[in-house]
Amino acid sequence: MSRIGKLPIAIPEKVKIENDKTSVKVTGAKGSLIVNLPACINFELAQGNALLSMNAERLEQDKAVTKSAFGLTRTLLANAVKGVSEGFSVGLELNGVGYRAAVSGKVLELALGYSHSIKFDIPTGIEIKVDKQTQIVVVGADKELVGRVSAKIRSFRPPEPYLGKGVKYVGEKIRRKAGKSGGK
Repeated sequence: MSRIGKLPIAIPEKVKIENDKTSVKVTGAKGSLIVNLPACINFELAQGNALLSMNAERLEQDKAVTKSAFGLTRTLLANAVKGVSEGFSVGLELNGVGYRAAVSGKVLELALGYSHSIKFDIPTGIEIKVDKQTQIVVVGADKELVGRVSAKIRSFRPPEPYLGKGVKYVGEKIRRKAGKSGGK
């Protein structure tokens, strides 16, 4: 049995949970998210905690799928609860001469050394903040969407190993290579 799946999820006071048999809707200050429940997982609320358990009938039929879905579903539900109450954020840095970012409305405009500027439409549920033209912060309630958007922004100009120019995550270490030796 999954050690992660057995752990209860503490529900903050301002978070509401609605359950039907196939999904759980989590609503809070930052928005609302829906987590789909597999048929092999049971959900219940008890004393301000959310508890998941494995369906005994399904466990006998397909043990591997039920066990793997148990821990995953608990983690997805815990991320949804944290997301609607606190939110998630990912920081990006622009390194390079002339590299800058700006937000105008629902469009992120990036100058990354190409002959043209890159315009990225900000998806719903995501907020992007730009500090000092070289610092980008992606904020949202859905952890998966925040990660996907930040990875997409990074993919426009990934950091290169010689000078370290490009878009990188805050705190990311770039493995640097030595340049040409200049000898024969």
